[in-house]
Amino acid sequence: MKKSPLYAFALSVLVATPALAHTGAGSVSGFASGFSHPMGGLDHLLAMIAVGVLAAQQGGKAVWLLPVSFVTMMVVGGALGIAGVAMPFVELGIVGSVIVLGAVIALGKHMPTGAAMALVGVLAVFHGHAHGTEMPIDASGVEYGLGFAIATAILHAVGLGIGFGAKKIAEKIAPVAVRIGGGMIAAAGVALLAA
Repeated sequence: MKKSPLYAFALSVLVATPALAHTGAGSVSGFASGFSHPMGGLDHLLAMIAVGVLAAQQGGKAVWLLPVSFVTMMVVGGALGIAGVAMPFVELGIVGSVIVLGAVIALGKHMPTGAAMALVGVLAVFHGHAHGTEMPIDASGVEYGLGFAIATAILHAVGLGIGFGAKKIAEKIAPVAVRIGGGMIAAAGVALLAA
């Protein structure tokens, strides 16, 4: 997949941190490392943005409950990963989350909020576990966890923006599409009459 220059610029702005190359200037592996981890993989980006899109699509309390559920359970998964608790099929779970979330969004059906929270919560554990197991040895678990939680919340906000933006566009396009459809039906009727 070819990445656009805009994507590269946006990603670099989001993950940019001060240069800490000098001894004693601070750790480059705590908060910054945690923050950059979700931003660095397409699978994480897609899943976390999808949670925001799904939350916007579901509406109501789901707008904030789905992101909170995801972040909470991701932190739980992260703690399990940091603690060294083995979890099977983590990579499959991460990729599967992209597929499942994408499919749920594509189907466009409203889910009960509790079911949607459970869905994103289960999927979040896989993402969190991956974040936790990939934490640098010298990083503070709290700083690292705070970094990946904030990055995830930002990606959810991006997804909410996309979801609400799509709704606005659809609201404006739908009446025009209906009128065009009506015109096509009338034209087909004229064609039938002429035949």
